[in-house]
Amino acid sequence: MIKLYLFDIEGTTTDIRFVHTVLFPYSRTQLPEFVRNHHHEETIAAAVSDVQATVLKEEGRTVDLDGAIAKLLQWIDEDRKHGALKEIQGHIWDLGYSRNDFQGHVYDDVAPSFLRILDSGATVGIYSSGSVHAQKLIFGFSTAGDLTPLIAHYFDTKIGGKRERTSYTNIATATHLSPGEIRFFSDIPQELEAARSAGMSVTHVVRPGTQASDFPSIADFTGLPTR
Repeated sequence: MIKLYLFDIEGTTTDIRFVHTVLFPYSRTQLPEFVRNHHHEETIAAAVSDVQATVLKEEGRTVDLDGAIAKLLQWIDEDRKHGALKEIQGHIWDLGYSRNDFQGHVYDDVAPSFLRILDSGATVGIYSSGSVHAQKLIFGFSTAGDLTPLIAHYFDTKIGGKRERTSYTNIATATHLSPGEIRFFSDIPQELEAARSAGMSVTHVVRPGTQASDFPSIADFTGLPTR
């Protein structure tokens, strides 16, 4: 029996265009000033240090604050899933949501499916490369209202990379469930393969623009949950 329905965000619960045409450009525009204004704060200082350490390790050079900012902007353009970038983006998006500059996009079928899952006695979880903070913002300030009360678990890449089998084993351990009690939904076949290899059941979410695969698939969440 499935006890946890675990969802990816980008391309699964949320239109990928929202991330790439709203969130990423907003963070790119705001990032230089934000980092300069907040780099003395603990979380931002730690993220900047992480960027500097990565540049030193990968490129063999040291960078100052401006160099770290330039590297962060480069990573946005490259869509690199670096923890320091995700941390800083989350704080920038926090400001954007609070100013009502935008709302978090979710497909129309998401909120009703979450409610049905809870009514069935199961729980809802999120696993995304975006930080847990950023995940809560999308669902807290969503076009369907505040959906965070419906979500029991949030995971980001601190639990492990999304294409690594051990990440899904770690999620099962963290939720005190066996992998077989978890069903994972994503638009990325490599993530589904990693989850399946850990023992989870998986479903490929084929939204508009998503390429089909050999995994069991659905076009939306209208039929969820399934017993």
